[in-house]
Amino acid sequence: MRVVRYITSVVAAAVLSLAGTCAFAAPDEIQVYTEELDDPGKFGLELHVNYVLKGATEPSYEGEMKSQHRLQVTPEFSYGLTKSLEAGLYLPAAMSSDGNLYGNGMRFRLKYIAPREDGARLFWGLNTELGYSARRVSESRAGLELRPIIGFRNDKWLVSFNPILDMDLSSNVSREPKFEPALKVTRKAGEGVHVGLEYYGEYGPIHHRIPVAERGHYLYAVADIEFKGFDINFGIGRGFENAGDKWVAKAIIAFPFN
Repeated sequence: MRVVRYITSVVAAAVLSLAGTCAFAAPDEIQVYTEELDDPGKFGLELHVNYVLKGATEPSYEGEMKSQHRLQVTPEFSYGLTKSLEAGLYLPAAMSSDGNLYGNGMRFRLKYIAPREDGARLFWGLNTELGYSARRVSESRAGLELRPIIGFRNDKWLVSFNPILDMDLSSNVSREPKFEPALKVTRKAGEGVHVGLEYYGEYGPIHHRIPVAERGHYLYAVADIEFKGFDINFGIGRGFENAGDKWVAKAIIAFPFN
């Protein structure tokens, strides 16, 4: 498929050309959103688990929890409101390298996916997320995320692009939206198994973008597995140059809640 090959080559070229000085740490939720929604009136439960195998040993601001050997566990509860609308709640927590466990805030989200005809391969939508975070993981206590969702899925391929705008809302930091693109490309490798790549970038404020050589980039090798009602996303990520975390393991487990 030419589109998939082109997108994959662009991501690879961007990642391989990195150099610079700034550092960006991996977040508690490492996910590219697709068209999947809970059915109306149905609940969903996902568990996000991320572990920093090799990361920053010094905080980037006063009060930040260092990321080296940090375990982040975030349950996500969701509920299908309509065929096109889903609500969600995140409760992020983290265990530091010294074994202490911390709650790190709360986030609410509302996800919309445009109605499609049966068999349609293209999808689009918007996820809006609002919440607050502990200073251990963010300089801004309050934040807003706008995540457009644009993608394609057929029997073999999935391509989903999230051109994310992330905004800090607290008064002690800049409130200019930051551009943080995310891309997922996977191909069917067997019954109930897809494998591929996920890319996450930090490009800085939309009107004062970070120079190309100083942007943060992560590339994950991922597998999506359906097993006895569970949907499991597993990945190993490499941070390049400006990424604060060099190696991260991540998993998302969707439980058969109903």
